[in-house]
Amino acid sequence: MKIVILCGGYGTRISEESHLKPKPMIGVGERPILWHIMKGYSKYGFNDFILCLGYKGNVIKEYFANYFLYGSDVTFDLSNNNQMQIHSCESVEPWKVTLANTGLETMTGGRIKRVKKYIGNETFMLTYGDGLSDVNIEELYQFHKSHGKLATVTAVQPSGRYGVLGINNDSTVLEFVEKPENLDAWINGGFLVLEPEVLDYIEGDMTSFEKGPLDKLAEDGQVVAYKHTGFWQCMDTQRDKYTLETIWESGKAPWKVW
Repeated sequence: MKIVILCGGYGTRISEESHLKPKPMIGVGERPILWHIMKGYSKYGFNDFILCLGYKGNVIKEYFANYFLYGSDVTFDLSNNNQMQIHSCESVEPWKVTLANTGLETMTGGRIKRVKKYIGNETFMLTYGDGLSDVNIEELYQFHKSHGKLATVTAVQPSGRYGVLGINNDSTVLEFVEKPENLDAWINGGFLVLEPEVLDYIEGDMTSFEKGPLDKLAEDGQVVAYKHTGFWQCMDTQRDKYTLETIWESGKAPWKVW
């Protein structure tokens, strides 16, 4: 099964780093967040990736072109036409990675439509190149197959960015709640499973997948939510990156399921 990852946006809200590289290549620990996402899928045996490139896409191409070099001991023999010998590799991933140029200004729906030829006529998965979760991908897939609809969206409840006050009717503060969970609000956390018919809902490059096709699919009764109450965190800002870095460095990252 193919996993499509959207990697083409500008990442303007984290411009401190995205002016040099696409957001999926911003590091969490010593690896790009994209690597963490792919490792999560790979844990459950899903290893065929299609990356939709746009802004600074060549950075991602160069990363995979030199993937073995980054984790290996290497000898360059400058006296012998700069011959290279790779002595060892830290790990060999069972991945097949298709890097597709999907345009600089193309919207999310358009990017998905552009890789239709690589997806083929089969069920596929989709996610964003900036979100980490401990969602069980195999359970997600089985849930999707069980309901027979065209689309499954992983629904998550992000923590509030600020603490809130518990106040009673006479304005007495009863409690301070740090970063509460909004128990009524579910959002699209990525990690979707889609049938190929979903591609027919996408008109072209300027189609935002979230604002057009998903809305129409919902109107047609073809979207089901897989409610995930575990860990989920996107990396929209430098603050989010710091949060993910801190969790990773603790050695207890929930998304590290491999």
